[in-house]
Amino acid sequence: MSELVVDNINLHYGAAQALRGVSLVAPMGKITCVLGRNGVGKSSLLRAITGQHPASAGEIRFAEKTMNGMAPYQRAKLGVGYVPQGREIFPLLTVKENLETGYAPLVRKDRFIPDDIFSLFPVLQSMLGRRGGDLSGGQQQQLAIGRALVMRPRLLVLDEPTEGIQPSIIKDIGRAIRYLRDSTGMAILLVEQYLDFCRELADYVYIMDRGEIVHEGAAETLDSADVRRHLTV
Repeated sequence: MSELVVDNINLHYGAAQALRGVSLVAPMGKITCVLGRNGVGKSSLLRAITGQHPASAGEIRFAEKTMNGMAPYQRAKLGVGYVPQGREIFPLLTVKENLETGYAPLVRKDRFIPDDIFSLFPVLQSMLGRRGGDLSGGQQQQLAIGRALVMRPRLLVLDEPTEGIQPSIIKDIGRAIRYLRDSTGMAILLVEQYLDFCRELADYVYIMDRGEIVHEGAAETLDSADVRRHLTV
């Protein structure tokens, strides 16, 4: 199986422990959502999965390979695409050049921008010559997702893609994520604070609090009072 498996991982920043025995599975062809308030370890979990910060214990596997010790570029070659919080596009590069940075893990014959990206986000095609920094926040978010899709990922990891985005573009992003699940069969791991967005999209949900998984279940379980108390400030 190519699914993502996070098995009992811990993560430290110096003496501070950010993750405590976190385990989850993100199957192929499903949207798995990790919910939680600010500061509970969601982004730390994604840093461990994408190789930006090493787990201090436990194991992370994808495509039947252990990723512990792999550099981020090696995980990208394995099929892990990452859309970071805050988008992190290159503001002085054009939209086209930003998309082309996704070529890095690809063999030469695959170094082109798939038409699907422009079908999902038509605004990117109309702005190929514009600098990334000139785009609105929502357009930059679409660009960041498009850049990850250029890599042809088998696992797409998104860190709070709705943050600071206007409602119309949130709907576009939701439609795109659903389309990617249904048409490509990729595994999608979505970290969010926006409860309604997760409820509409997710097949399965994990909730984090204080560096631990405190709840897991189908998206319908998000309506219970016990679950909501972990998400209220």
